[in-house]
Amino acid sequence: MQLSLGENLFFWQREDIYDFYQRMLEQPLDIIYLGESVCSKRRELKTQEWIDLAKELAAKSDKQIVLSTLALIEAESELKTLRRLCDNGELLVEANDMAAVQLMAEKKLPFVAGPAINIYNARSLQALYNQGLKRWVMPVELSGETLADINSDAQELGFGDQVESEVFSYGYLPLAYSARCFTARAKNLPKDNCQFVCLDYPEGLPMTSQEDQSVFTINGIQTMSGQVYNLLPEVAQMADCGVDIVRLSPQPEGLEQVIEQFRQVIDGQSSQIMAIPADAVNGYWYKNAGLVNTHQS
Repeated sequence: MQLSLGENLFFWQREDIYDFYQRMLEQPLDIIYLGESVCSKRRELKTQEWIDLAKELAAKSDKQIVLSTLALIEAESELKTLRRLCDNGELLVEANDMAAVQLMAEKKLPFVAGPAINIYNARSLQALYNQGLKRWVMPVELSGETLADINSDAQELGFGDQVESEVFSYGYLPLAYSARCFTARAKNLPKDNCQFVCLDYPEGLPMTSQEDQSVFTINGIQTMSGQVYNLLPEVAQMADCGVDIVRLSPQPEGLEQVIEQFRQVIDGQSSQIMAIPADAVNGYWYKNAGLVNTHQS
């Protein structure tokens, strides 16, 4: 199996973004996704700068570099950005909404279907395969059993060997998107004058219940899980389910250690499974509530 790094879902300072990706070039990753998939107001890097950075990373390494698109498009200006990404001329594109799928299909270019694309069965996967899909990232709420069934059905339909399966395996789960900005709302700011407060929360804004239980993480217009999702102990199961690529999600600190642990387990160099962090969850993989950790129950 290969190891990938998904696009950064949070909003970081410009210098931190460049520094982060230079460091990631040195890590044992096979694929790196980058770009803005959450909010078009996050403009520390402009569209062309994302494209230029992606091409620079591709030129410096043998890693596959993929450009990710917005998951929620609401304005013509965002469609213009989407067209520029799809017209980059060199790099594979991760489509995070159906507008991106349509543009890539019209250009007869291969694409990756991101986790925001609702692929829940092999027939849906086949329909996108016929439009140019070469890889799909399983929606984060699906289970390992469902994934195995989809891959098995795809084989029976005769195209299973033509597509790659990727699973979000570490990080705060991207659960939902809204036209409203929850981070701005938490600061009593309107979305149109948010003052880019997401920059103050490089790992999102924790949201707890009245019982002080971590429930969600607020990330601008995106709602994420309250705990880190960790499928490191499930790497062998993923291989049995036909998973080709294990995806990690960026975090500002400690990611190198996470990458190294996943790399060692994938390569069979280590049988020691560490929970990172100790309160990480894996419920969705087992058809359970998302905030459950089956290894502690």
